[in-house]
Amino acid sequence: MSTEKLMQKKLQDITVSVKLKLASLWASFMFLYIYVDYFHLYMPNKIEDIQKGKVFVFDITQGFIFTALSLATIPILMIFLSVTLTARANRLTNIIVATVLIPYMLFNLAGEAWIHMIFAAAVEVVLLCLIIHLAWKWPSDETLHPN
Repeated sequence: MSTEKLMQKKLQDITVSVKLKLASLWASFMFLYIYVDYFHLYMPNKIEDIQKGKVFVFDITQGFIFTALSLATIPILMIFLSVTLTARANRLTNIIVATVLIPYMLFNLAGEAWIHMIFAAAVEVVLLCLIIHLAWKWPSDETLHPN
């Protein structure tokens, strides 16, 4: 096939459901969330602080680790819930969870915030705002099938 014919060929644009869009936004959010924590270990003295039993101003205890894992579990589960919940429950859950996570992501900038952390927080907030927007604008039956 010639280059000219390839340029004229119309590609099929498949419509992706709101549920899959939300799940992909949550997955993107989680990758960023994990990588920020991973790259945090490369900052000077962070591993030494962890070995001394400290993260920021917090003592590393079972309660601290449980709380950190519990907080991470919420967006992790949102990947699954965004695909499986009914539209009404999905919309409400995504709006609430994303809204609550915005201040939490910004709290992570407390203390020593390097440029990678500021960049990640900005992208995380943008992803959460996209989740809120997409869930808020969830199409209704009336929008899909007007009379």
